[in-house]
Amino acid sequence: MKARRAWIASACCVAWAAAKGIAPAAAQTAPYPSKPIRFIVPYATGGSTTNIARLIGQRLTDVWGQPVLVDNRPGANTVTGTLAAARSPGDGYTILLGVSSHVLIPLLSPTAYHPINDFTPIVSVGSTETLLTISPSLPVKDLKELLAYAAARPDGITYATGGAGSATHIAHELFNRMTGMRARHIPYKGAAPALVDLAGGQVDISFAIPGSAISLVKAGKIRALAVTGDARLPALPDVPTFVELGMPDFKMRQWYGVIAPAGVPTEIANRLATEIARIAATDDFKEKLQQFGMGSYIVTGADLGAIMRSESAQFVKIIQDAGIKLD
Repeated sequence: MKARRAWIASACCVAWAAAKGIAPAAAQTAPYPSKPIRFIVPYATGGSTTNIARLIGQRLTDVWGQPVLVDNRPGANTVTGTLAAARSPGDGYTILLGVSSHVLIPLLSPTAYHPINDFTPIVSVGSTETLLTISPSLPVKDLKELLAYAAARPDGITYATGGAGSATHIAHELFNRMTGMRARHIPYKGAAPALVDLAGGQVDISFAIPGSAISLVKAGKIRALAVTGDARLPALPDVPTFVELGMPDFKMRQWYGVIAPAGVPTEIANRLATEIARIAATDDFKEKLQQFGMGSYIVTGADLGAIMRSESAQFVKIIQDAGIKLD
């Protein structure tokens, strides 16, 4: 009889707790992560972004015992995948592979999300500098001669990019402002065809991501005159930096990292940042980055958010001054 009364009392307590919205201890939220994590990549399968996401995802899976599923969502110049992330719950179970263009694209065309306010910065893992390359047919051997060559032509020279509004487009316009060089923009549908025409002499110069240009430079199909950043690229030790050439203020670093929908609890955001930063600091991860023409660049949380806001202000100024628009 006592046991029956105890059971009834227990049942009443559970019912009262449910009515008050108090979950029993066994039903409380499980420790993070307790289910698979979706890792959205707003680019087509393949390339450095997918490879980076897969590296991070596999190692998080190994450590946490929960699958991290890479979900490629290309389309609309990364807007498709980014919007899918922005509309996901801010619970840490959806993360996004972000790059500097995450901040840039909404400045050029309205999007249904805000690149900063609608996201939680987690951690950057790597970065790539920007390489100034020229056609092998151009009769110049260094940056000084390039500027003189362009100045001697009333219509200036031509520069190729992977598309209007791309990070390399921004790099060119910033370079033009700083040097006074006259150059006409020739946009392409991607970096690869732009570099093909650069090699063929159809265009004169192009700022390029090292990962897409190094093999062409080494093969002698295009030439490299300078690279942004404080140090020369290990793969191209003979190419000087803009710092060495007297342009220390010309900077165009692109970061790669992880961001998440807004509202991720601080504890979960910190756990993601700490574990991914640990992965990014390993020697084998750094070696993989070098294969993609990238270097280690680990910035977490609020510091990454500050970089995003700073980039946004810089990009707005360049876009307004140059009248840049998406094609």
